Formats: sequence, C-alpha cells, structure tokens
Amino acid sequence: MGYPTDLLSSRSIIKHGKYALLAPEGLVNNVVPGFDNCSMSILATPKLGASFVDYVVTMHKGGKNTDGFGGQEHIETFVYVLEGEVKASADDKVYTLTSGGYLYCPPGTKMYLENLKDGDSRLFLYKQKYKPLKDLKPWVVTGNSNDIPEEDYDGMTDMRIQDLLPKEIAFDMNFHILTFDPGACHPFIETHVQEHGAYLLSGEGLYNLDNEWIPVKKGDYIFMGPYVQQACYAVGREKLAYVYSKDCNRDADL
Repeated sequence: MGYPTDLLSSRSIIKHGKYALLAPEGLVNNVVPGFDNCSMSILATPKLGASFVDYVVTMHKGGKNTDGFGGQEHIETFVYVLEGEVKASADDKVYTLTSGGYLYCPPGTKMYLENLKDGDSRLFLYKQKYKPLKDLKPWVVTGNSNDIPEEDYDGMTDMRIQDLLPKEIAFDMNFHILTFDPGACHPFIETHVQEHGAYLLSGEGLYNLDNEWIPVKKGDYIFMGPYVQQACYAVGREKLAYVYSKDCNRDADL
C-alpha cells in the first residue's frame, strides 16, 4: 500500500471474548500451509474468544489448496463463494461453485479447492470442532444460496432468512443468510448462548453489539460472542445482507 496519506485510523473494534468488528482495510495476509497462490486473512479464532476459525480467502489465478482443508476426525468445514468460480471436491466428488455456492464437509472429510477463474475468486472459509451426538453423523452438503427461497423472519416481510444446511439434529451448526430491506431491523435485541461469525455481503447498517451501536458495511466481518446483545438496522439505499454461522442442536456443556 505504500506510505500513508493521512493520520492512521481504523474502524475495527476488538473486545476479546465479547465481539469484534474487523474492517477489510485493516486485514493482513497470513501464510496458511497448503494454500498456494492465495491471499488469506484469519478472522475469528479461539484467541479472540470464538470456538471456531473463520477466514477470508482470495484465490489468485492458479490458486488452490493442495493438502486439503479439514479432514480430521473431529473437524467440520464450510466454504462460501463470495465472488468467482472454484472447483471444490470432497469424498471423490467434484463440484463447481460460483458466487453464492457453498460446500459443507463433516468430520473426517477433506475439502479441496481450486480457482477456475483467470482472475481472482474470493471465499469465506470456516472450521470448527464437531460435537458428536449418539451415533448420528452429518453428511456432505452443497448448494447455492441463489437457489434457496427466502423466508420471512419472525413474521416480518422486510427481513428474510435462508438456511444453507439441513435442519437435522446430526448437524451441530448451520449457516444462514439474513437480508434486510432498507430501514428494516431485527424484531428485538437478541441475547443468547449461540455465537456467530458474520461476513457482510452487501449494504450498510448499524449493528448493536454489547449495547453499542456500530456502523457496518459490505466487506466487514463481525464476531459475536455468547450472550452479547445483538441487533441490526439496515440503512442506505440497498439491501443489507450477511452470511453467518450459528451453533445449534446441542445442550450446554458443564
């Protein structure tokens, strides 16, 4: 980026264990072994207070993951294509994922990724320790958010949700997309045990995090820890949308 042209400043906010807003202009590239010709930024991790790890990945021309991602017996993974086109494979099956496409891999299944564009493809990537339940086993899931109907959220037509993974108890987490029309908002300020990692796909808004109203916009990343108050107003001229993870279908640990 070269020499700064103004005073150093940042919109990012870090409250370890509670919440974080990571603005894209402050992210740095991290070397992650196995990812070739890729620019990667590690977002939320246990060092921040999350129980998962999120990444934003730019796969340049020829970029690929040669060693596979995940595959350990206790690690589940998920990828969502923000822009571009990638080849994703798991369990000897190959999928072509375009913008809005995604792939979930259960524990023990490696995910391989390769950029199919002459230019860049951008991904939102996730991994988490799976919480077993009896002898139930989740399975590989793929799809595209553009093919999933939006459902009204809590009876409100100007706020809508999409579920990317099955509502099955074998899954201990899900990925959703929330979309707000301009001026729409959550029905109330939520306070719950679940945590989220959210990447803003479009629009602008004001997000309540721990009862602080914070401006957010496309390209921002938000970590929301357990029991942190949270809600959003959409502002501006276009819809606000974000893709996010949510733990579910399990009792609380002692």
